[in-house]
Amino acid sequence: MTSPSVAANAYASLARVADPSAGLARAAGETGGPSFGSLLKDAIGSVVESGRKSDAQSAAMAAGKSNIVDVVTAVSETEVAVSALVSVRDRMIQAYEEIMRMPI
Repeated sequence: MTSPSVAANAYASLARVADPSAGLARAAGETGGPSFGSLLKDAIGSVVESGRKSDAQSAAMAAGKSNIVDVVTAVSETEVAVSALVSVRDRMIQAYEEIMRMPI
């Protein structure tokens, strides 16, 4: 079962990727923050790491070394992270298609 705090953490980490105020700061010449590409790479790395944690917990459960609650929690965290990443991907594709429809 996904807890509200797990979902909030996943959406907060992805909100840093899509922060509109960061784009305004870059447009004004303030480039102190990380690039969009590096933020996206970190978000994807976070999802991959969550998947590895989930796999490790599942293997430990099969070996009898883990608690079922830990396995369910790890799988739920991975599920939330993947769904948040898919939402961001869909939004990026939508924005790209919108830009491509703009007249020149």
